[in-house]
Amino acid sequence: MTKGYDDKGHPINPIQEDHHHLCNISISKDEVEKHKMQEPKKKNSNLKTVLSSLSSGALAGVVAKTTIAPLDRTKIIFQTSELKFSAREAYKVLIKTYKNEGFLRLWRGNSATMARIIPYAAIQYASHEQYKKLLLKENETMLSPPYRFLAGSLAGVTAASFTYPLDMVRARMAITHKTRYKGLSSIFIKIFQEEGPRTFYRGFTPTILGVIPYGGISFFTYESLKGLYSDHHNGADPNPQERLLFGALAGLCGQSASYPLDVIRRRMQTAGITTYSYESIVNTANVIVQEAGIIGGLYKGLSMNWIKGPIAVGISFTVYDLTSNYIRSTKLYQDS
Repeated sequence: MTKGYDDKGHPINPIQEDHHHLCNISISKDEVEKHKMQEPKKKNSNLKTVLSSLSSGALAGVVAKTTIAPLDRTKIIFQTSELKFSAREAYKVLIKTYKNEGFLRLWRGNSATMARIIPYAAIQYASHEQYKKLLLKENETMLSPPYRFLAGSLAGVTAASFTYPLDMVRARMAITHKTRYKGLSSIFIKIFQEEGPRTFYRGFTPTILGVIPYGGISFFTYESLKGLYSDHHNGADPNPQERLLFGALAGLCGQSASYPLDVIRRRMQTAGITTYSYESIVNTANVIVQEAGIIGGLYKGLSMNWIKGPIAVGISFTVYDLTSNYIRSTKLYQDS
């Protein structure tokens, strides 16, 4: 066998040459094994994204809804009654609740809200991330405006479909005295026994019809504002205060567009414990308009929604972004 030469031009014998060759083979195999070990990580990356989105979304929903729970309860009381809405009357309702039932009763129904909002927000944000991936075309970094709206709408519909009975129960708890229902489980049992299981989905259609513009406009506005900010600041991300502002504007636009359907669904949800009885969306809308007109009926409480809505949506988007960014920056997330 002919001798080979090493890097310095010195001759090496066949045994040394075979040794070098074997070393090279073993290194190559090591590289292959590394790639094999990395492949499952790539497959698991989407699972990690889903889990981080679920946990971040749940926290965002809890913080946002707990912050505005007293205002939300007051809004529902006006939506489901003949009371004329004004800022003064809303203040009177808050004070009356505080004096008659205590400070913590301003959060009555919040347990049902939490039971609903934790899965709702978790599913909404996680599904939004997945819909964005599905709709994003190759070689694009951001969805086109129509797809941005579509991703938000689909996320809202997905979340509402899974959690609707909890939303109906929350509306019932918000307008009843504490003596009527002892807790979340008792209200489920009573509704099932007295009104039947179909009651849990009363008002579902207007909810879905309202979620489509609400979810679409909210996510579209927020994502678009973040994109514009990034374009004008050399790719930088907005700070928390700017995220709050973008989220507030998104909530203002989304809730204004879908508010009449929100009033209709609340009336239908609470029909079993009020003097009202509704057969359909059109029937419910006609009754409301006949009672108080379009503005005074279908938009009753909108001004309060302009206060609580932007606050809640701004907090929700901001908490979600900051939490998910933090989770995805941790060593545990990146190494797992």
